[in-house]
Amino acid sequence: MPRFEHLRHKPPSTLSQPRELTIVLAPMRSNVNLSRIVRLCGCAGIRTIIQCGSGKVDREIARDAVDVVEIVQRRSLLPVLEQLKRDNIPRIGLEQTTNSQNLFDYQFPHKAALVIGSEREGLSQEELDLLDAVIEIPVYGKPFSYNVATATTMAVYEYCRQFPS
Repeated sequence: MPRFEHLRHKPPSTLSQPRELTIVLAPMRSNVNLSRIVRLCGCAGIRTIIQCGSGKVDREIARDAVDVVEIVQRRSLLPVLEQLKRDNIPRIGLEQTTNSQNLFDYQFPHKAALVIGSEREGLSQEELDLLDAVIEIPVYGKPFSYNVATATTMAVYEYCRQFPS
């Protein structure tokens, strides 16, 4: 049987280039969730977050990710989605909807924007109307949805699994 020794802060796997996934966040009520998503992006090699609203990143939570992830601040989500559409960037929503696809069956485009709704309201119908696809994560018990930072982590991990380098 192999012996396992604790190895803390193992150096990251190398990427040939930064990931071409942009995270787009509706206004977050919780700075903790926002900060956890920033840290996630740093770990996953995602270099850009478009954050709508006035949330503040907690450096204690986000750690070194604040040094490598560009956080683009915008007032509201709709104009961001409209601009991404004009730029021909696929907009993938993470939300429970009719006709949403199971995260584990969905094939991400290599270049895309993952659109995350707010903690309580999710994405509005007007925002959903500007998306190219919607994915959801199966839930097997109560409550009926995951925390926004947890759900974002699952979706980003699936994207990274599909595009490992």
